[in-house]
Amino acid sequence: MTNALPVTLDDVRDAAVQIKGVAHRTPVLRSRTLDALAGAQVFLKCENFQRIGAFKFRGAYNAISRLSPEQLAKGIAAYSSGNHAQAVALAARELGSSAVILMPEDAPPSKRAATAGYGAEIVTYDRYTGDREAIGAALAAERGLTLIPPYEHPHVIAGQGTAALELIEEVGDLDALLTPIGGGGLMAGSATAAKGLRPGIRVIGVEPEAGDDTRRSLAAGERVSIPVSRTIADGLAAEIPGELTFSVNKHLVDEIVLVSDDEIRTAMRLAFERLKIVMEPSGATPLAALLAGRLSPMPPRIGLIVSGGNIDARRFAELCADAPPA
Repeated sequence: MTNALPVTLDDVRDAAVQIKGVAHRTPVLRSRTLDALAGAQVFLKCENFQRIGAFKFRGAYNAISRLSPEQLAKGIAAYSSGNHAQAVALAARELGSSAVILMPEDAPPSKRAATAGYGAEIVTYDRYTGDREAIGAALAAERGLTLIPPYEHPHVIAGQGTAALELIEEVGDLDALLTPIGGGGLMAGSATAAKGLRPGIRVIGVEPEAGDDTRRSLAAGERVSIPVSRTIADGLAAEIPGELTFSVNKHLVDEIVLVSDDEIRTAMRLAFERLKIVMEPSGATPLAALLAGRLSPMPPRIGLIVSGGNIDARRFAELCADAPPA
């Protein structure tokens, strides 16, 4: 079945070769405290230590590095609320190209500043009234740029899957893998790698309660659109799963669980106080699901993809200050 899908395990392995020496091979962290709270062995794949602070660099570099010299000379376009923006900006710079990024007006200031810091030109839009895909495509066409979408691209998906590939290569058998799911690129790549290496693994996506487009879509058997969600997990605020990513996830994802904003805040605080790491809200959703008891039965060995750590200090402090205890 997986061989009929648009991305295969071989594609993920090829992406791993393509990004080797450029993307970081991020650490896998363990915690006795976390194991005790979960009642399982927990392995955290810490993409918050990836270049640009999130997994997105893997897919962006894998895709952009395969463009022709002519395409690189003309430049890259992308649309993103933050992490893909930074990833494309840095990858373009690393490859001697330039980037124009469409970002929502309310994108986190730290992500916007970082994107500009990598040399990208930023164009803004209103995420609640504008269609970023249409605006982004028009921008790319007008300027003759190559558009690299945040998840609707086989090389992007394959690149994101290298995080799960590395995790399983390092720790061996896992009974379950928890991954945040927004547009679905990280999940599609992770599921491709995980199911390819360990066919019996349970692949679980985690969405915010206010943004459960993938859960609804899987239940319906087709992509379902929802209003733009208002959640602290801004990186997961998708209106509808990607067409390409959903074609993978509907076959490989076993279930979707939901977490509240308060549960996300609790996970962020515990990660900071007990694990000594910073997770952005989207990246904390798998840990939130674990702490909130969303997994039943509890798998003995669980891998979590911590997708990113891009959040400014003031916002982090606000979210964690009154977080409910774990």
